[in-house]
Amino acid sequence: MASVLDDPTLARHFKGHKDAVTCADFSPNNKQLATGSSDKTLMIWNLNPKSRAFRFVGHQDIVTAVHFSPSGELVASGSRDKTVRLWTPNIKGDSTVFKAHTATVRSVNFSADGQKLVTASDDKSVKVWSVHRQKFIYSLNQHTNWVRCARFSPDGRLVASCSDDRTVRLWDTSTRLCINTFTDYTGPATFVDFNSSGTCIASSGADNTLKIWDMRTNKLIQHYQVHSAAINSFSFHPSGNYLISGSSDSTVKIVDLLEGRLIYTLHGHKGPVLAVVFSREGDLFATGGCDGQVLMWKTNFDALNYREMLSSHRKRVTPDPPPHLTDIFPRSPHVHLAHDSAVQINPVVPNIQSAHPQVVDIGEDPFSLGAGRHTSWITDPSEHPSTSTGRNLDIFTDTHHREEALEEDDLEPRLTDLQEERSVTSPALRSTLEHIVQQLDILTQTVAVLEERLTLTEDKLRECLDNQAVILEQMQQQPDKETRGAEGPAV
Repeated sequence: MASVLDDPTLARHFKGHKDAVTCADFSPNNKQLATGSSDKTLMIWNLNPKSRAFRFVGHQDIVTAVHFSPSGELVASGSRDKTVRLWTPNIKGDSTVFKAHTATVRSVNFSADGQKLVTASDDKSVKVWSVHRQKFIYSLNQHTNWVRCARFSPDGRLVASCSDDRTVRLWDTSTRLCINTFTDYTGPATFVDFNSSGTCIASSGADNTLKIWDMRTNKLIQHYQVHSAAINSFSFHPSGNYLISGSSDSTVKIVDLLEGRLIYTLHGHKGPVLAVVFSREGDLFATGGCDGQVLMWKTNFDALNYREMLSSHRKRVTPDPPPHLTDIFPRSPHVHLAHDSAVQINPVVPNIQSAHPQVVDIGEDPFSLGAGRHTSWITDPSEHPSTSTGRNLDIFTDTHHREEALEEDDLEPRLTDLQEERSVTSPALRSTLEHIVQQLDILTQTVAVLEERLTLTEDKLRECLDNQAVILEQMQQQPDKETRGAEGPAV
């Protein structure tokens, strides 16, 4: 078990974003930190203080999600402009665009082998892509509302997703079927992820709760109520012994999963905390919020050497034999409330609106008419991304009621106009509009089914062609055998 060393300390704050920081991820080699923002940019921060930072310009709207590939050679980002981009995290800044979702992309996540990418969207779908084949593979469609987050399990056999429909779903990637549904939330489920061994999943909600499920028994084993507002993001420590969470109550909480209690409350952000993430080795973690700050902290409270743990317990993250839950107790469901004994840490964080370190702008100008440097893989029915310039933070803050989540200065012009029209229109027109929305939902589901059937048809056709090639080869070999048989007696 890890030994407790010291309280977490603020190691560094990064200056460069001009609006809310919505997402963050460390590179596998622990040398870079990627962050996305409502200022429509993706930034790559080099953790060497003397190195320059890169600002990638290309998305036409809020950047909502970011994730490094396992090799660190690619960074995926999702946006409210309905696209996913794959960036090269260097000064060249080349990007490739995925276009298949018809609404805001909320989440992006690479599989552990880097071969696939899973995305979640407000179009109520979860989509899986082949990274190297540059191809959309299939959709997962059973959610009935916005899908907030989707994550691969460590072995890639499962996908977990959560939605505003108040459910967390577990999918089998081989059969593409939903194999389990957790429905214990009283509000939208905001975030979901697997622990490092794949034995548990955790999910958070707009009802201020954080829940951990045992994957062997599909039962709730831990239930935390330590925040006073919606939880927007969380991250497991690589050891599986700790978990950090960021909330709209402006705090970051750290819970000890072995002891089942809150151990730290961090105050560093002014406003909702939208992103929290541990580094791959667990020695650092980063937080981002509506105040535009990116804070990097030294963990200090866990001396576990994660690399040694992986080498000695490698079998725990392999499909055969199945993993076993040995690092999260107790096994019976119980609730953990906030404790006064938790350490409160309130670092002094200066104003960060100045540009430091030196930032290099890379990519296309979203406001220019010229084409940027990127290629497009697959197009979809959505022609152009939204051109709204308002700050829309509804995707991360106070999501338990969509009306409360969309503040006045955050509303898109189109949505505002629609609400004004509904307030003065007749019930008959309102009914007609609702019917149109229902028909659009049915059309979206039909398109998803057709996509899946097309994929199956392609697989069957490929199988038929392979079988035909085998049959032709056998037919060609048969005459040769008959010829040799006929020549035998003559000799």
